Amino acid sequence: MAKTLISDVIVPEVFNPYVVNRTTELSALYQSGIISTNPELQILASGGGRTVNMPFWNDLDGEDEVLSDTVALTPDKIDADQDVAVKLFRGKAWAANDLAGDLAGSDPMAAIGDRTANYWVRRMQAATIATLNGVFASSSMSGNQIDFTEGGTNAEAKADGNSIIEGSQLLGDAQGGLTAMVVHSRVYSNLKIMRLLEYKVDPATNTEFATFDGKRVIVDDGVPVSGGAYTSYLFGPGALGYADGTPADIQTETDRDKLAGDDILINRKHFILHPRGVAFTSSQVSGKSPSNADLAAAANWDRVYHQKQIRIVKMITNG
Repeated sequence: MAKTLISDVIVPEVFNPYVVNRTTELSALYQSGIISTNPELQILASGGGRTVNMPFWNDLDGEDEVLSDTVALTPDKIDADQDVAVKLFRGKAWAANDLAGDLAGSDPMAAIGDRTANYWVRRMQAATIATLNGVFASSSMSGNQIDFTEGGTNAEAKADGNSIIEGSQLLGDAQGGLTAMVVHSRVYSNLKIMRLLEYKVDPATNTEFATFDGKRVIVDDGVPVSGGAYTSYLFGPGALGYADGTPADIQTETDRDKLAGDDILINRKHFILHPRGVAFTSSQVSGKSPSNADLAAAANWDRVYHQKQIRIVKMITNG
């Protein structure tokens, strides 16, 4: 019986959109609304260059004036600023031995596609955490973070209802826009022990998820942990902008090493995953596109939106 090859079941024209769609379906960050996209960002992601400039108008400011029949009003101006997103160029290749078990399925391309999509979900979440590490290491974001541990000395500073509400208060009258949070499993377990969580079912995926005060709770052990101090993030909808670009190279290819008897699947991905309102400065980039280590560098980020317009808050607690 002839062996089924990767090239026999992978049709790039079908495989590529399948992986893109499944990645967003499987991503808790996307399903929670933390990550969102729009047609304009999608167009920019497919254009040339390493970064994308997104000009915006600042809010009108200044005191109003008392009308007078002798003194004219003094015209003020509106200022413009610019947000900057960076494109992430990533890729991965797998040998057929890692995928051979999938070929026994009734729909092998879908099986391989699901495995590929799950892989990119994990890598996107890793890029998200690296980005947040860099964003909040920037001094420009000091107003959007709070440390309840007093430098790690307050053992009672657990994440609870009070600390989450105090963290939300950093956005003042804009705190009602916070709709989700990402926490370490230790923090999640503590909230569960305190019976502060409620559970719902996502109709899109038919999976159960936890909420606190109406906020969806996403568990990711990739968030920073240091000396018993745990970082949690609160988010508003669309806090991160996302778009898939089109790689200049072929997005999906198959190959075969005949001497080794290995089939190879190659998958490339260009995408934008940008914290809205915090510009990427490109001050410290080691290659053609930033690595996760580059994304985590404070020098690469600078807040350009007003503090309350940044729909992300960082909290540090002792569990």
